[in-house]
Amino acid sequence: MLLFASTLNPVFGLKNCNFPAIFNFGDSNSDTGGLSASLITITPPYGETYFHKPAGRASDGRLMIDFMAKSLGLPYLSAYLDSLGSNFSHGANFATSASTIRLPTNIIPAGGFSPFYLDVQYSQQFVQFKSRSQMIRKKGGIFATLMPKGDYFSKALYTFDIGQNDLGEGFFGNMTIEEVNASIPDIVNKFSINVKNIYNLGARSFWIHNTGPIGCLPYILANFPSVQRDSYGCAKSYNDVAQYFNHNLKEAIVQLRKDLPLAAITYVDVYSVKYTLFTKPNEYGFELPLVACCGYGGMYNYSSSVGCGGTIIVNGSQIFVGSCERPSVRVNWDGIHYTEAANNTSAAVPLLKF
Repeated sequence: MLLFASTLNPVFGLKNCNFPAIFNFGDSNSDTGGLSASLITITPPYGETYFHKPAGRASDGRLMIDFMAKSLGLPYLSAYLDSLGSNFSHGANFATSASTIRLPTNIIPAGGFSPFYLDVQYSQQFVQFKSRSQMIRKKGGIFATLMPKGDYFSKALYTFDIGQNDLGEGFFGNMTIEEVNASIPDIVNKFSINVKNIYNLGARSFWIHNTGPIGCLPYILANFPSVQRDSYGCAKSYNDVAQYFNHNLKEAIVQLRKDLPLAAITYVDVYSVKYTLFTKPNEYGFELPLVACCGYGGMYNYSSSVGCGGTIIVNGSQIFVGSCERPSVRVNWDGIHYTEAANNTSAAVPLLKF
């Protein structure tokens, strides 16, 4: 729904900023093809709205990071892990779906989380990319033009959207709400360590998203049906955990500003705007915000046994799990992720930043 980008104040007040590149770290909320190129190939109907084919994104179209790049006049970010057709001249995306901040207990294919957690995105990927990309530029040839210039690393915007899966790992690992809350200070501390490490390599401009209202997502609502709901149908205690994570993250950023005096660090409250999509959907042209567009089964159109793009046998017939008729009026795409329309709206409405 591009309408919202033109009718509402842009969230990214960066039009006067001259960032030549973006280097992104995160999970599926900002993965533009990393997991699909390396571990689990994304299939139709993903990507159908904008790209008209799967494009490595866990959505029917573009993500917030895509709209952010567009607002800065930059091309969409190529995934670091995608070796075919990638162009890193204006940045790289180290995010992969299912990534966590801390080392996860269960890793794909044995479990549900990516081996490319934040430490790996920094130490094994970004560090190598920074040095090897410049070797390629010095060597010259056709590949040199696909690499960022050396001074881009200090002038670039470094974006982060990660943490949701750390909470999800606790919820689905039979931890109590209290136990998940108790793990948050260490999760946030690990995040801060990585920001400091990237700063020490020359990064100066940071744009950090907090985590969204996880308790409003169908995969939580369907798997924890007995949890108390708020007046909008979201799982209250799970959203409380997300807000506790965000409180700790905000405090950590206050400290990072003291520890990293040359850095410009922006904390972005995506929780508030995404929660508004569930509390006031009609104001933004949405309907059925708690129901997945692409899914199968139950009141939330979500099942852990078969996901978007999968097949299921019903009464002897094989059924393809496809998308709803109008993704443009839906908030949730596949039970976990947002539609392009919701991502576009989230990138268009004013957000709280400090």
